[in-house]
Amino acid sequence: MKSSKNNVRIGIAVAIILGTIGWLAYSGYGSSKSYYVTIAELGGMGDKAYKSNLRVEGFVQPGSIEQNGTHVTFVLNEFESHNPKAGGGRLLRVNYKGSEPPPDTFKDDSQALAVGTYGRDGMFHATELQAKCASKYAPGQPGSQPNQPAMTPNKTASSGPGSPTTARAAATTPTTAN
Repeated sequence: MKSSKNNVRIGIAVAIILGTIGWLAYSGYGSSKSYYVTIAELGGMGDKAYKSNLRVEGFVQPGSIEQNGTHVTFVLNEFESHNPKAGGGRLLRVNYKGSEPPPDTFKDDSQALAVGTYGRDGMFHATELQAKCASKYAPGQPGSQPNQPAMTPNKTASSGPGSPTTARAAATTPTTAN
């Protein structure tokens, strides 16, 4: 009889431990879940926007970055500044307070992703910030030549076997083994 009492006690202990682990996993999953929304979608979420953990993407408005250590305030626009739609794009003020400074790629016109909550004050309170490089392929001005690397040889440089021009051409020319 003693062994059946011990089996019951062990079974109850195992059930409590497994139940606790299950509850912690479920509550942790719910709190870490975040919705990815655009700036336009954020405005249409209603009260749900204030209660959810969100990820909002946009382009950093040029001249809007105010940084003080790891604390940064800036404005996200749904369009890049050189886009014709940028003037009518929706804007979102973001207040980032994180433990790390923003990434090096966080600059004017860079594409940024802010993770945090939307406050009733109309500001997005971010705890995480990611940024991509600013677009290097902005549309050219009318009548201008596209940027092309200079491929013309320097007439004063020698083009003998030891010259840098020949070495570079040899390094990029594919060779085949016979």
